[in-house]
Amino acid sequence: MKKIFLLVAIVAIIALAAFQTLQAGSIRGTIIPSDAASQVWAISNRDTLKGDVNVGGFEITNVREGTYTVIVYAKPPFKTFSRANVQVTRGGTTDLGAINLER
Repeated sequence: MKKIFLLVAIVAIIALAAFQTLQAGSIRGTIIPSDAASQVWAISNRDTLKGDVNVGGFEITNVREGTYTVIVYAKPPFKTFSRANVQVTRGGTTDLGAINLER
């Protein structure tokens, strides 16, 4: 009986984790020039998430619904980019489009 209860509890935890992942959103965009940055951060009052830039593109996944500031840490001689008030909805993808980094 204890083994059955343990098995049911494990299955419930896995199902809950999968459901929460499906409910999360994402933030994506493209960095121009494509080699001008290597990391992107999304920061809110309760979360700090990091994404890597790959061939100019990035996507930060498992983002909870809310408002974020997105920061692109640029490589010299480019300037770091920041965009406030980025809205993420449950299950949605917020596309920031092309982000042109300045020198």
